[in-house]
Amino acid sequence: MNDVINGLYDVILQRQQNPQEGSYTCYLFSKGIDKILKKCAEECGEVIIAAKNGQNEDTVEEICDLCYHVLVMMAQQGITPQQVQTVLEERRKKIGNLKQMHVSDHNT
Repeated sequence: MNDVINGLYDVILQRQQNPQEGSYTCYLFSKGIDKILKKCAEECGEVIIAAKNGQNEDTVEEICDLCYHVLVMMAQQGITPQQVQTVLEERRKKIGNLKQMHVSDHNT
């Protein structure tokens, strides 16, 4: 999966550095961080709804849309997939990393 993520991220960076007419990625960059974050939030909501409704094929499609928009946000912010991978690898090594839950968290 890393190859796919890195490859897509590289294409996103290419679009950022060399805008192409008609490119959705270039459109997002031209609209700025607010538009990119709005799309991330929208796709997150669509993942939640598809999963809640038990629509696995739709859920996978929406997860892909969310991943793409998060990668665009990362590129816009100068965050690399390698940075995320490093943090995830460190977290994977931790044992007993359950955080203290608030009383309200028990109901969700």
